Amino acid sequence: MPQDAEYPAAANETIAKFGYPHTLLANYEHWTVLLRPQQVTLGSLVLACREQATRFSDISQGAFTSLAAATGDIEAVLGQAFSYDKLNYLMLMMVDPHVHFHVVPRYAETKGFGGVDFADAGWPGIPDLSASTTLNHSQIDALAEFLRGRWPAR
Repeated sequence: MPQDAEYPAAANETIAKFGYPHTLLANYEHWTVLLRPQQVTLGSLVLACREQATRFSDISQGAFTSLAAATGDIEAVLGQAFSYDKLNYLMLMMVDPHVHFHVVPRYAETKGFGGVDFADAGWPGIPDLSASTTLNHSQIDALAEFLRGRWPAR
């Protein structure tokens, strides 16, 4: 977790469920980017709207507008860090009600980080969410710190 800032309570229950503030990579005015503790592939993230909206059409105009900055940073950071082949944004919202995306980098070949291999079980088709690798706290810390160090300052 970043050491030089205080973190208020999670903006909604969906953000809290994905480990905020421990998994926090970046906060934007309307969006929070979190490391997904269950890595579908290396660098899997959650991009969660900070509003209480439970339908995509209910997010504010500001949230729609600022989505460009958040996705631009995600793509730049993950591209630089892991050279993904494709990037999928999945808005499933089956269990967690607030507007959020599962961001899944896609790889034609297995990628490694911190002594763990991450295969893309669904490549080149639909991501296989059931093949996720659950990280322990030290692995989350290492991967989150690695990505935070590459995040552009805003």
